[in-house]
Amino acid sequence: MTRTPARKITARLLMALGGLTAVAVSATAAQGAERLPQDNAAKGHRGCVVVYFDLGETLIHTAEDGSIRYLPGAAEHLRALRARHIPVGLITNVPSAWGNTDAERAAELKKVVAEDWADSRPFTWSDFGDRILTPRTEAERKPAAALWERARDTSRDCRLVYQAETTDEITASRSLGYVSYLVGRPHWPAFMPVRLIAALGQLPN
Repeated sequence: MTRTPARKITARLLMALGGLTAVAVSATAAQGAERLPQDNAAKGHRGCVVVYFDLGETLIHTAEDGSIRYLPGAAEHLRALRARHIPVGLITNVPSAWGNTDAERAAELKKVVAEDWADSRPFTWSDFGDRILTPRTEAERKPAAALWERARDTSRDCRLVYQAETTDEITASRSLGYVSYLVGRPHWPAFMPVRLIAALGQLPN
């Protein structure tokens, strides 16, 4: 199969995402995609990037029988981000009554997922560390801006990516400065290509 040059792929995707504001920025990222560093701490690094995800029907799927598994390509995508040392997080709606802190609500979320997890591969909660953001009140539930704003406040000026399956969340996050990607579209990569994400991390802040 003939391979399309990385420059063309990256430039086309950047234009389609609409999260960046100038054609010149797209060209810079496309050039950087040909000589990407291995991680955010590489020599000559000018910026950084953090990738946030929705959880249900973005990374995992609940089947009709109630079992939960990775969506196709999700485990591989997380593994590829991990290989480049690109930080990832979750911005996900859970009941605010699940706890008084993000950590408590995340612990309950992990229990709920574990009860019905049926994939042969474990869900890699450790990838997300303490970057699991959940509503403190019902008013903070997405598509309200609160969770994306909280993630932005802790990003240390890194460029932020958000991936989800619903257009209202993509629209809301993009309006807050995220480079947002709608997953699961026909004829598009299941997730934002990792080379593109890494190229975004090379743009000046």
